[in-house]
This record gives sequence, C-alpha cells and structure tokens, in this order.
Amino acid sequence: MQVSELNRHGFTSGILPAQCPSRTVLDHVTSKWGVLVIIALSQGDLRWGELRRTVEGVSEKMLAQTLRTLEADGFVHREAQATIPPRVDYGLTDRGRALAERLLPLMDWIADNADEILSV
Repeated sequence: MQVSELNRHGFTSGILPAQCPSRTVLDHVTSKWGVLVIIALSQGDLRWGELRRTVEGVSEKMLAQTLRTLEADGFVHREAQATIPPRVDYGLTDRGRALAERLLPLMDWIADNADEILSV
C-alpha cells in the first residue's frame, strides 16, 4: 500500500491512532445491532415494532440505544406522528443509505461464507 492509501483508511504515518474520530464512528456503525438496524432499514422505513421483529433478538433497551446513536450520527431519521396511539417511523437518511450501500456487499460476503467459517 502507498502512503496516500494508508492515510485514506485512517492511518496516520502508518499508525491507526487511538484518538481518531473514525474509531467512534466505526464503533457506532459496526456494532452488531448498528449493522443489523442499518441493513433492516435499507429495505425501507419501519415502525418500532416492525424493526424489532426484523432484527430478531434485539432487546428494547439495545434497539432504543442503537437508534439514538444512529440518529445522532445522522444515519437514521426518526419521525413521530401525533396520533393515538403514537406512531414513530424510522428510516435511513442519505448518509444512512450511502452507508448501507457499503454494508450490503459485506453482509452478502458474510452470508456466503458464514457456514464454512463456523464449521472450522
């Protein structure tokens, strides 16, 4: 790899610095629940219950925390409607869709290889 490529991928003089802001974002978007929520929302907007059913195994607490983080980072848009009962829809922002476009090939690769990897 050339130095310009290393700098592009978070390297600074050949080092991945601990205080690099990319680490925080990387932690948010590559957490187990973060990836799964982004992938679920890449199919379209979902209500809370739909999202929880789609991302099997996520607790209410973790889903709420993950959505708050992804919303604060500008990946997810939350739209609350003043109806009875209240309705809240979640969807990807332009930034979230751009991220999903990059995550989907990774998820395809994982799905294609998971059985073989786990059988070792």
